[in-house]
Amino acid sequence: MSYRVTTTSDLSYGEHPLHKLDLYRPDIPGEVPVVLYLHGGGWQVGDKTADSKERLERLASHGVAVASANYRLVPDHRYPAQVHDAKRAVAWLRERGSALGLATELVGVWGASAGGYLATMLGVTNDDAELVGGVDPARARVDVVVDWFGQSDLQSNSQRSWLEKEVLAPPFEKQFLDLEDPSAGGELVAAASPRRRVTGNEPPFLIVHGDRDRITPIHESATLHEALVRAGAQSTFVTLGGAGHESHTFDRPDHIAMTAAFLLQHLTAR
Repeated sequence: MSYRVTTTSDLSYGEHPLHKLDLYRPDIPGEVPVVLYLHGGGWQVGDKTADSKERLERLASHGVAVASANYRLVPDHRYPAQVHDAKRAVAWLRERGSALGLATELVGVWGASAGGYLATMLGVTNDDAELVGGVDPARARVDVVVDWFGQSDLQSNSQRSWLEKEVLAPPFEKQFLDLEDPSAGGELVAAASPRRRVTGNEPPFLIVHGDRDRITPIHESATLHEALVRAGAQSTFVTLGGAGHESHTFDRPDHIAMTAAFLLQHLTAR
């Protein structure tokens, strides 16, 4: 069944000018489940309206409201500002959800690329009281995570051979963490890498990656999935054959339907 979708734009979830979100709500009576969506762009560019028709409205038409949020960007704002913003948006949804027709006992998070990284960070830091950025940790918890081709280990993802350093742009992690060489590792890089934070207490994950991704290698998702499973968490890993980074394949109707089904299963489980 496909539902009509009503869009409400530029709802303020915080004090910064970028603390805005757009709500795509299926026209269903009563309260509907909701997922926070976080856009990609290497933490440097991007907007909450990206892929609104093909991705956000299409998923909402399956019965899950999508709250697509902007967040602060580098270089003006470095890690962990973006994680703080995402948690603030989740807390805001829980505070205002009833008035918006949302069921917020359970809240999901979904992101692509850098947004996939942020979604994953929320999933692995539910119990981290120091990373919530001043909001109530209980309100900032997420109950299901969908990660599309996000980074999971910022040290490995920023590594370059001598030739790659000559022909490729500097890794996004350099500005995000404000470090000259994130590939050298260190406490900050480890703390900002979701794969290294896995404990086994994470909510269910759906991880999707294209096997032709030349920006964030599929290895980033494979090792995250392996870490989650080994720790005892629930993780589903899907490889999209022939898909590159942000390929249109991800927005195919069948793939959006699969993503919506996963979210519905876990957001209406209680």
